Amino acid sequence: MSPVDAVDETGQSTPDFPPLRGFRSLRDEVSAALRAALVSGQMRPGVVYSAPTLAARFGVSATPVREAMLDLARTGLVEVVRNKGFRVTEVSEAELDDITELRRLIEVPTVTGLAGEVPAEAYAELRPLAQTIVDAARASDLIGYVEADRRFHLDLLRLAGNATLVDTVAELRERTRLFGLGHLAERGVLVASAREHLALLDLLAAGDGEAVRALMHRHLGHVRGTWAGRRE
Repeated sequence: MSPVDAVDETGQSTPDFPPLRGFRSLRDEVSAALRAALVSGQMRPGVVYSAPTLAARFGVSATPVREAMLDLARTGLVEVVRNKGFRVTEVSEAELDDITELRRLIEVPTVTGLAGEVPAEAYAELRPLAQTIVDAARASDLIGYVEADRRFHLDLLRLAGNATLVDTVAELRERTRLFGLGHLAERGVLVASAREHLALLDLLAAGDGEAVRALMHRHLGHVRGTWAGRRE
C-alpha cells in the first residue's frame, strides 16, 4: 500500500479501496468509495490525502478523484489544503451525538410506519442488498460494508415516499464516523450487526411494527455505541 503524500503524526496511509463497479459515472463511483471510507474511519481526520495518490489506489486518473474530493469539500467532509491535497475534517463527539439523535427521530418512526403498509415484494427486492452487507462484514470489507449499508437504509426509507427525508438522512449518514468498525470486524461482531438488516426485512414483511421499532433503536444505537469506539 502506497503512503499518502502528506499525513499527520499518525502516519496513516491510503485505504485499500475495492474495485470500482462501473454502475455509475467514474466520478460518482469514486465519490461513493471516498464517502464510505470517510464514514468507516478508513480515511482519518487530520490526514491530508493527495488526488494523485488516491487515483493510483483506484487505478484511475487524478481528474475524477480531484472532482470527487471537491464535491466532498463542498459538503464539509474534507477541506482543501493548497498545493497538497485534501484534509479530512474532524467530527466532535457532541456532533455525533446530535446526528444520532436526529437519525433516531427520523428513521425509527419512518421505518416502523412501513410495517404492514408496503407489499412484501418491496422487501424481497432489498434482500440481495442486505445479504451484500453480511458478505462484506464476513470479508472485513469496511468500505464495501458502509456503502451497501448506506444504499440499503436509503432505499428502505424511499418506500415511505418522502424524497426530502431521504436526502436529509443521506446527509446525516455522511457526517457520521464509525471508527470502531475495524475492531468489530476483527472480533467477528460486525457480522451479527449485518444480519440485523435481514431480520429487519423479515419483521417488516410480517407487519410487526413494535419489533421493527425495537430493532431500529438497537441498530442505530451501534452508531454511538461500540462502532464509535465507546459503549452506551
